[in-house]
Amino acid sequence: MNLTGGIVLFAVIWFMVFFVVLPIRFQSQEEAGEVVPGTPPSAPADARIGRKAWITTLIAVPLWAVIAAVILSGVITIRDLDWFGRIRD
Repeated sequence: MNLTGGIVLFAVIWFMVFFVVLPIRFQSQEEAGEVVPGTPPSAPADARIGRKAWITTLIAVPLWAVIAAVILSGVITIRDLDWFGRIRD
């Protein structure tokens, strides 16, 4: 894995974790009882995107380190994932 591959792997992991973290402790404006005019009632009352981005980063970095270590160590190779015998020498 080269530098570009590592960056792409981190970005994919980060966004996957972000989409899992995003709905945690979600409260809509309707649930809060204060709907801002011009917004849908299902809009978040307090999104806290910055805090969720930091939480995502704290989770994504160790996940990326483990996955990158497995890839770089060669414990699992692309040939191990060839369940249908499509890769030929």
